[in-house]
Amino acid sequence: MSAASRAPLRSNRSIRTAPANRVRRRAALTAGAAVAALLVTACGSGGTSGGGGNTNFVTGTDGIATAAKGERAPAPDLSGKTIAGKTLDVADYKGKVVVLNVWGSWCNPCRAEAKYFAKVSKEYADKGVQFVGINTRDTSTGAALAFEKDWGITYPSLYDPTGKLLLRFDKGTLNPQAIPSTLILDRDGKIAARSLSALSEERLLKMLKPVVAEK
Repeated sequence: MSAASRAPLRSNRSIRTAPANRVRRRAALTAGAAVAALLVTACGSGGTSGGGGNTNFVTGTDGIATAAKGERAPAPDLSGKTIAGKTLDVADYKGKVVVLNVWGSWCNPCRAEAKYFAKVSKEYADKGVQFVGINTRDTSTGAALAFEKDWGITYPSLYDPTGKLLLRFDKGTLNPQAIPSTLILDRDGKIAARSLSALSEERLLKMLKPVVAEK
């Protein structure tokens, strides 16, 4: 066979191969984008929905959801080891207003709000308010302890690396992808307010003050 007769064959193979390569490249880019999107949703500004369920929450335009007294769901059992290795049971704080903050040392929005939680927790320590963290998705306590030291956080945090404590809440209360999240428990241990996004000091106090003022 002459060189001239072989040339079209090479050309045909090139034509067939090029589209296949483009398809594979597009598939790889799509997969990469999906992974990136998942990582973003795992730690972002949160949202306004916890995934359905009848929680009796009314969500304001600022994203803070509240439940009226008499229509609040009780918090589930929240007990276990803290990141410092101590035993803690949130039920022991009944009679106090409890601020529950779900966080991870790997989470940028958690770092953004940490200074406000450290500040307000100290200011309200003698006003019948107890702050408790729920540390999630940290594979070891070392990074979590360093986070608390860096931001001056002195209140305890339950260690929940796999999210088991979060799954104890009634459907619609929390969104496991919305980290950080914050719940305010009233003095009866019932959920009075919720945010599924990072909080400024102003928004944290907006959630907290009405519950503290309740008689």
